Amino acid sequence: MNRKLIIAAAFGAIVLGGLTVVAQSSDEATALIAEEATLTSATFSVENMTCATCPIAVSKAMRRVEGVESVEIDYATKIATVVFDPDETNASEIGAASTSVGYPAALLDS
Repeated sequence: MNRKLIIAAAFGAIVLGGLTVVAQSSDEATALIAEEATLTSATFSVENMTCATCPIAVSKAMRRVEGVESVEIDYATKIATVVFDPDETNASEIGAASTSVGYPAALLDS
């Protein structure tokens, strides 16, 4: 009888532990979704990129702006897409960062 009680307790602990993990994972996913919901993106036309290494300088300059989450640059089209937190920065600041390192960035209409 004691053995059945131990097995039942162990099974219960496993089940409850599994529910706890699911709840924690669900909370983390909700937090990530909420964080992503606050992000926005902007697309820029970037001038003066004449070689394949130019996008590196543009990307570094834009990433240094507080609140920028990611920068993707298509060298062939000279287009930069930036994801950022609008509570921390704006498109003008990001474009100015690129311009300050010699690559004028103009915001494109969304």
